[in-house]
Amino acid sequence: MKRHKKPNYRTIYAMMMGLCIVLFWMYENHGKVFSNSASKTTIPKAKNALNWLPSSNGMQIVHHQNYSLAYNEKHEQAGWVAYTLKKEHITNDDRKRPYFEIDDQVHTTAAHWRNYKGSGYDRGHLCPAGDRRFSLDAYNETFLTSNISPQDHDFNSGVWNRLEIQTRRWAKKYGQIQVVTAGILHHNLPTIGTEAVSIPDYFYKILYRKKGDQHMAIAFKIPHRESNKPLFSFLVSIDQLEQETGIDFFQNFADTEEAKFERSIHKTNWKF
Repeated sequence: MKRHKKPNYRTIYAMMMGLCIVLFWMYENHGKVFSNSASKTTIPKAKNALNWLPSSNGMQIVHHQNYSLAYNEKHEQAGWVAYTLKKEHITNDDRKRPYFEIDDQVHTTAAHWRNYKGSGYDRGHLCPAGDRRFSLDAYNETFLTSNISPQDHDFNSGVWNRLEIQTRRWAKKYGQIQVVTAGILHHNLPTIGTEAVSIPDYFYKILYRKKGDQHMAIAFKIPHRESNKPLFSFLVSIDQLEQETGIDFFQNFADTEEAKFERSIHKTNWKF
């Protein structure tokens, strides 16, 4: 009688482990993109789309599907939020505002939304919900507490809103821009809530685009109060913001390229 050869369990185990590793890699690199395939518009995972991210300065960098951020645990908010804004992202889709949720990707635990309750301050978006109306997932993702900062209501609905609207106009006009924004965080800021969420006294926004081989950037520093002044009156150099925040905003650029658009105020390349 012919005897059957015993199976090589070590070989089978090795093959199964190899298959598990391959499946895990495919999920990590492609799963989230596939999960949004039903949305009207999808964009690549932020960490792949933004190779120009600012320096971390010891903050935890978190990559969400539609924006990235660096979380400042001391101030319980982002030191910067960065994202790409394309012309096709600007839509008028009507979205129902969801509840704010704690960002579970922040290892030190992002501040709870209850810190804002009764504080007199808005939960001010850094990556605006209005920039992410093109899909429900993208819109809802902006309602994570790592993407908000305490903002005076008149400021939030006034001059800061005007700048957000102007940013969308530029995205429509130029096709695509990169945005970096947050409050300027430093010692001795007043706070709200039991977790001591800092209230910035200034907010900044940096916009970048490229035309051929030419780098074009513009930067704003706006006091945290309502103002009727024109937006161009708040223009500053990127160098100034780097000195005040300690952040290297274009760390992956060659020094010669970086210096060209960081030292000066380039108003003429951006039509108001």
